[in-house]
Amino acid sequence: MNRRTLLLGGCALATLAACGDSSKFKSYNGPAVTQIQLFKSQRMMYLLHGDKVLESYKVGLGGDPVGPKQFEGDGKTPEGLYYINRRNPNSAYYLSIGISYPNPQQVAFAESQGKKPGGDIFIHGRDGKNKGKGRDWTAGCIAVKDKEIRDIYAMVRDGTPIFIFP
Repeated sequence: MNRRTLLLGGCALATLAACGDSSKFKSYNGPAVTQIQLFKSQRMMYLLHGDKVLESYKVGLGGDPVGPKQFEGDGKTPEGLYYINRRNPNSAYYLSIGISYPNPQQVAFAESQGKKPGGDIFIHGRDGKNKGKGRDWTAGCIAVKDKEIRDIYAMVRDGTPIFIFP
């Protein structure tokens, strides 16, 4: 009887382990993501390989999503061409990948206005505590569900271009 209980318990643990992946880090062996396209007005982000959409995600944006980011604290998500340039496995928002905002022209414009351009723009998760905040709640970042940022983090490499459209 003891042996039977041990065997059933072991099978139950193995089944649970197979069903739920609690790890933040996944592996990805599919086609390379060659670009990301984000359409702010549609709140949609697409991961592409060439012209083929590999994945699509509904996103949350900055608290004031209309118009391009120009200054620190304006609550806007940038618009234009950027690149994925860093990753943060210990993000306050579960996982995050960085976007190369601001570019030199954006820095120069902000400084000409006597302001700072802002920075630290990421694609990130919600980390539980931000689940009830509504659609557009970030300070200019792009938010997806935690399970989605796990996939994005695995699929997207540093250097990948991201086109952010109005």
